[in-house]
Amino acid sequence: MTHSAAHNTVFLIDCNEAEHASAILEILNDAIVNSTALYDYTPRAAQSMTSWFATKRANGFPVVGAIDTSGRLLGFASWGTFRAFPAYKYTVEHSIYIHSQQRGRGLGKQLLQELIKRAHATQLHVLVGCIDAANIGSIKLHESLGFTHSGTFPQVGYKFGRWLDAAFYQLNLSTPDHPEEG
Repeated sequence: MTHSAAHNTVFLIDCNEAEHASAILEILNDAIVNSTALYDYTPRAAQSMTSWFATKRANGFPVVGAIDTSGRLLGFASWGTFRAFPAYKYTVEHSIYIHSQQRGRGLGKQLLQELIKRAHATQLHVLVGCIDAANIGSIKLHESLGFTHSGTFPQVGYKFGRWLDAAFYQLNLSTPDHPEEG
């Protein structure tokens, strides 16, 4: 998939540890240090990416990257376990992170659209996004693609000297075709 905007071509790819771990780590650590997109305090160490990718591979979770023509990672999206109980097997919690210098270009929308497409293909039923309630850009992005607000947990995080509210947005899909227990 390509997208042209202001002379820039963007390709969506499947990220792998060898080629993309350091760029993903840079984007994550920037989000940790400079935003409330992650309710973490301390930047992650390079070796943390080994277990991060291992978990994604073991569970068949996608790591979709947006790259430019030179192969530079501009942003990425993935999903993980929503809650670790069997009955939640058709629900995942997704995340999207865009390099700080690439925001506002529509990359988040492209990545989220790709996650939705893959969720349909893998027979999931619900995508859940946990968004800092002050992150209006992310909320508007999710709403533009059909996500609905399903609740806010007030003051569940504390970062940068203030309490943070976690807003949950979900998209219910028509899949799976034949849901099963077990």
